[in-house]
Amino acid sequence: MMRMPRILLLLVPVLLLVLTAGQSAFGETPPTDPPAQEADGKADGKADGKADGEATLAAITKQLRASLATIRATGRDRDQRGIGTGFVVAEDGLIVTNLHVIGEGREFTIEMADGRKLTPSAVHASDRNLDLAVIRVDVGQTPLVALPVGDSAKAAQGARVVAMGNPWGLRHSVVDGVISARREIEGQELLQLAMPIEPGNSGGPVVTMRGEVVGIVNMKSTIQRNIGFAIQSNILKVLLDQPNPVPIDRWTKIGSVDAKRWLPLFGADWRQQAGRIKVSGTGTGFGGRSLCLSAAEAPEVPFELAVSVKMQDESGAAGLVFHSDGNDRHYGFYPSGGSLRLSCFRGPSVYSWQVLHEVPHASYRPGEWNDLKIRVEKDKLLCYVNDQLVVESRDNTFTSGKVGLAKFRHTVAEFKKFAVAKRLPVPDAEQVGKVARQLDGLPAFGKVTPADLAPLTDAAAATMSVLAKRSQDLRDRADRLRNEAEQLELLAEEVQTRAIVQQLEPFADPEQAENADLFRGAMLIALLDNGDLDVDAYVAEVDRMAAEIEKACEPDADAAKRLACLDRYLFTETGYHGSRFDYYHRANSYMNRVIDDREGLPITLSVLYMELARRLDVDVQGVGLPGHFVVKHVAKDGTEQLIDPFGGGQRLSREDADRLVRNATGRPLSDEFLHQVTKQQILTRMLANLDGLAERDKDKRARLRYAEALVALEPEDSRRRGTRAILYAEFGRRTAALADLDWILARESPGLDLEQVRQIRAYIERQPTQ
Repeated sequence: MMRMPRILLLLVPVLLLVLTAGQSAFGETPPTDPPAQEADGKADGKADGKADGEATLAAITKQLRASLATIRATGRDRDQRGIGTGFVVAEDGLIVTNLHVIGEGREFTIEMADGRKLTPSAVHASDRNLDLAVIRVDVGQTPLVALPVGDSAKAAQGARVVAMGNPWGLRHSVVDGVISARREIEGQELLQLAMPIEPGNSGGPVVTMRGEVVGIVNMKSTIQRNIGFAIQSNILKVLLDQPNPVPIDRWTKIGSVDAKRWLPLFGADWRQQAGRIKVSGTGTGFGGRSLCLSAAEAPEVPFELAVSVKMQDESGAAGLVFHSDGNDRHYGFYPSGGSLRLSCFRGPSVYSWQVLHEVPHASYRPGEWNDLKIRVEKDKLLCYVNDQLVVESRDNTFTSGKVGLAKFRHTVAEFKKFAVAKRLPVPDAEQVGKVARQLDGLPAFGKVTPADLAPLTDAAAATMSVLAKRSQDLRDRADRLRNEAEQLELLAEEVQTRAIVQQLEPFADPEQAENADLFRGAMLIALLDNGDLDVDAYVAEVDRMAAEIEKACEPDADAAKRLACLDRYLFTETGYHGSRFDYYHRANSYMNRVIDDREGLPITLSVLYMELARRLDVDVQGVGLPGHFVVKHVAKDGTEQLIDPFGGGQRLSREDADRLVRNATGRPLSDEFLHQVTKQQILTRMLANLDGLAERDKDKRARLRYAEALVALEPEDSRRRGTRAILYAEFGRRTAALADLDWILARESPGLDLEQVRQIRAYIERQPTQ
C-alpha cells in the first residue's frame, strides 16, 4: 500500500470533512449515565486482620447457601445439557447467572439449596456480549433471600473473596481466594481470581468478606488451574436498571428453527438466524447422526438440491440428505475428513449404512464455505462440490422422500442458501468467459477506475466466481505470487462494493427513493462488511415478524392499537433494546446483527421500528435528532407523537426531545430537528457512524467501502468525493484519486481552497501507481 505524506492529510480539512463518530450533529451518542469509577487501589479491609464489618468464612458460606440456585438446562430432547449456578438479587424473584448457563431458546430448571423448585416466568434481562442473564421466577408467598450487590470498583487487588457454586455437579461447594488483578478480555475488564474455577461454577457469586457481590463467575483460565475470571457487579447493576424482559414461553422459542419449514430429528441443537442454520451438539442417532428435514415436499424426479456448508472442524461431517422416509432411511452427500461422501442409510445402525463413494477432491476448500449440489435423475445421482462433479452413482435403493440437512458425530456446522427446485441456476459459462477476458483486459490495479469496473459490476456473481477461483489458485502459490493475490482480493472487494453501491444509488434520486426499500438499503450497508450475508433472508425475517404482530392485533385495530402491538412484540416479548455497554461496536450498525442480537443504536432500532410499522400500514417517520435518532407517528388528523425505539418505545414530549438534544450536543431543540428525514439521509447517517468507527480503528479498507457508498448516496457532495480521493491515494489508486479531484476542481465548490486542491493533485500525479 502506498503511504501518503502529511501534505495529503490537508485535504480533509480542505474538503470540510467532519465525520468522527459521536461528534457529528448527525452521529449517535451513547446514554449519559456516568461510568463506574475505577478502583482507587486502597485495600478493602485492614492490613492486620479482619476489617470492621467482615464476617468469618463460615458465616459467609451460610449466607451464600441461602441465596444459591442450581440451574439445569435441557437439550432439544429434554435431556440435561449442563449444570450451572445462579444467585438471588431480589427477594421478589430475580436470579442472576451467565447467559451460556441457560442458553438461548432452551428450557431450564431452578432449584434452591433448601430443595425448593422455582418456575421461571421470564428472562428479565440478558446480554449476549456480556454473557449475563437475569431470570424472573414465581416465588408465591415465600420471598427469597437476596444477596446485596456491591460496588466492584472498590474491590481492590489483593482483597479476599469467596465463591460458591456447583463445580462438576458437586453442589454448594465453597472456595476462597483473592482478586489477583483486573484483566481485559475481548474488550471487557474482568476480575481475575486466584482460586480454582471449574465447570458448574459459572454464574455463581463472588462476594467480599462483608457478603457483598462484586462479581459473577464467568470462566476459568485455560492456562492455569487456579485462575478464574468474573464479570464485575457494576455491569450487572446496569443490566438490572435497564432490563429487556422476555416471557419464558417466548424465550424458549428464540433462535429455534421455524417449525413450519423444518423438522429436526435425532437430537442435536438446530438453530436459525435469518438466512443461516447452525447445528451443534451430538445427535442421538448412531454416530451422532441428526437430521433437519425440509417441511416442503421435494419436486418429482428429476430435481436439484443445494446448500452451502462450513464446518468448524474437518473431522466432523455435515451436508445434504434426500429421499428420506422421515426417519432412519435416506441418502446423504457430505464432506467428511476432507473427502466427499455419498452414503446410503438403510436403518439406525452402522451395519445398515453403506458408503457408496468416498473421494477427495481439489475443489473442496477445508475450513471455508463449500457449495454442495445434488442432481437427482431417474437412473442416476450426480453430486457436485463448488460446481465440480465429484460423484456419479446409479444406486436406486431409494427413489422418493424428503430432503434436508444432516450432521454426524460432534460436528459444529453452519448452512446457508438451502434450495431445492426442478433445476437450480448455474453460472453462465459464456458470461464467465466474458468476465475472465474483461479481467485480463483491466489496467494495473492503481489505474482502475469505477468506469473500468462497470461491466464487471453488471455481472457481479460471475466476476466473484472467477476472482475467487483465481485468488485460490494464487494462494496455492502464495510465496511467489502473494502480492498479485492481494491485488486480486482487493479487486474482488472493489467489484463487490461497486455491486452493492449500485443498489444504493436509487436512494439518491427523490423519485426512485420513494419506492425504495429502506430496510434492504440498511442491509446493503451491512453487506459492505459482511459479504456473505443473505439480504433476502433478513428481509423475509422482517416480513415474518410483521405477520406475527399483525396476527396478534385485532382485525379492525386502528393505528394506535397496531403500534401498541408492535411495542409489545418488539420490547416486551422479544426483548429488543438499546445497546447498554459496547455502544460503539460496529455490530450495532449492522441490521442483521440488530435482529440476531436484539440490540442496536437509536438509528438502527428506529429503522426496524419504521419498517415493521410500514408493513402494519402505520405512518411512522424518521426524525434525526442530533445524537439520538427517534421516530414519530403521524396520525390521520396530522397530530404527531415522538417515539424512542432505543428507549423501549417510550413516547416523548417536546421537553423530552429537548433533553436528548441538549445531552448530545449542548444545544437546545429547534423545530428543524423534528422534520421527517429522507431514506437517503438515514442511510447516510448510518454510514457516517460506521465511517467514524473505522477511522477510530484505522481501518482504511472499510473507510474506502463506506466512501464509495456515501458518494453513491450524495453524488454531488465534494466532501464525499474528497474523502474517497484521499483513500484511493492511500491504496495507490492514483487514476481514481485524480478523477475525483478533477471532479471537485471542475465544479469549483464554494468554501474550498482550490489552489491547495491543485497542489495535492499535482503531488498525487507524481506518485507511481501500483
